[in-house]
Amino acid sequence: MNAHEQDSFREFVASRSSALLKTAVLLSGGDRHAGEDLLQNALVKAAGRWQRIDEPEAYVRRILYRQQVSRWRLKWPRRELAVAEPPERAASGDGTSAADLRIVMRGALAKLTARQRTVLVLRYFEDLPEADVAAVLGCSVGTVRSTTHRSLARLRGLAPELAHLDRHDAADPADPADPPAAPDFSPLEVSP
Repeated sequence: MNAHEQDSFREFVASRSSALLKTAVLLSGGDRHAGEDLLQNALVKAAGRWQRIDEPEAYVRRILYRQQVSRWRLKWPRRELAVAEPPERAASGDGTSAADLRIVMRGALAKLTARQRTVLVLRYFEDLPEADVAAVLGCSVGTVRSTTHRSLARLRGLAPELAHLDRHDAADPADPADPPAAPDFSPLEVSP
């Protein structure tokens, strides 16, 4: 790498590492140290090919996703953290603060499998369409849909405190079990 490329790489890392770290931490289940390792490995790989990269951020994000996929394909399971007593539940209802919700979400994401977490991060945090998620993960669109469905169901079970934030609470016209309310065309009574 020549001096110009080194400066370009350093500038990229300085300007984009914060956003990339957020994605890496989410992909790692909220474990900041694992997220930092994931990002550092991705940046090392990108540095080796820097002169041939057209879109650096997209390239590094693709490395993050693929490394995470490789991690959850490993044969040995991830160790769970054992504690003496269960953590207190966050207050439910209107009194739940944004910080409490983030803590609940991080804990629930950490309990998902790496595959489930990766699909949710790509779909909802990165806002990728199902076809793009399938291309990144090397699977079919149907697999992405079913994994997303099962992951959201498990996430809702793990964190019922988040139910009031669910944007799918409204009646879904595609769901026959919950038909949309018919418009009211009855005449209005007007009193003089």
